[in-house]
Amino acid sequence: MQETARNKMFGGWQIAYTHTSSQLHCDMAFSVYLPPQADMLSEGETLPALYWLSGLTCTDQNFATKACAQKTAARLGMILIMPDTSPRGDDIPDDDSYDLGQGAGFYVDATQTPWNTHFNMYSYIVDELPALVNAHFKIDPNRIGIAGHSMGGHGALMIALKNPSVFTSASAFAPISHPSQCPWGEKAFTAYLGNNQDIWKNYDTVHLLNKNQQPVPMLVDQGLDDTFLAEQLKPDMLEAAAIAKSYPLIMRQHQGYDHSYYFIASFIDEHLEFHYKHCHD
Repeated sequence: MQETARNKMFGGWQIAYTHTSSQLHCDMAFSVYLPPQADMLSEGETLPALYWLSGLTCTDQNFATKACAQKTAARLGMILIMPDTSPRGDDIPDDDSYDLGQGAGFYVDATQTPWNTHFNMYSYIVDELPALVNAHFKIDPNRIGIAGHSMGGHGALMIALKNPSVFTSASAFAPISHPSQCPWGEKAFTAYLGNNQDIWKNYDTVHLLNKNQQPVPMLVDQGLDDTFLAEQLKPDMLEAAAIAKSYPLIMRQHQGYDHSYYFIASFIDEHLEFHYKHCHD
């Protein structure tokens, strides 16, 4: 784990790292925000943490530089962990389109060639990266939330549903709620997982919520001027599944907001407060 950049921010530190990933078989970048409280912990003290999963074409830097979540994280004393969205490099498989390959890992473990050697983002987010950051930072393993945007919103909700004993809460901005039923998801799942749609269901938020037995509190914000809303995101299907299950989902819709980081920055403080509340319940 090598530090590549460090910037003082709201009394804490925004730090960029690289490391060699055993799951992805390449070097990976990720960023961490350490609030000022991280420098004042006594022996045995820990802080809550929030994982942020970004969307298509993004890196670990989009959220770090555009959302301005660090100000509220500094006030709450919350560590932010921001992984990249896929493996990258000259020797890593890629596609000419923006929604497949590098920058578009979809947070699944690929089973199909040529993707299955490197594109194991699910295991990287759930197993490898937490083991790495927990070894270096004073994170409370019982107070961890996960959040994301678009493809990363899909990742955050799906991973929380599959790991309810790990994450105390989940939230998303404009998530791809039902990826097995939208063009982005169908393309990625076919390439990474093959044609068996029963396997796709293992990574589909709506399907996972329908069979969930251990609820994780969720918050979803959706802009109503989002150009991807009807074709790609399908929040109505997620909300319907939650209502049918009496699932603890808060679904909020916002007139005039789109799919951009302007939308995320407008409501990110409320998401951090949501996670902070649930990691202290």
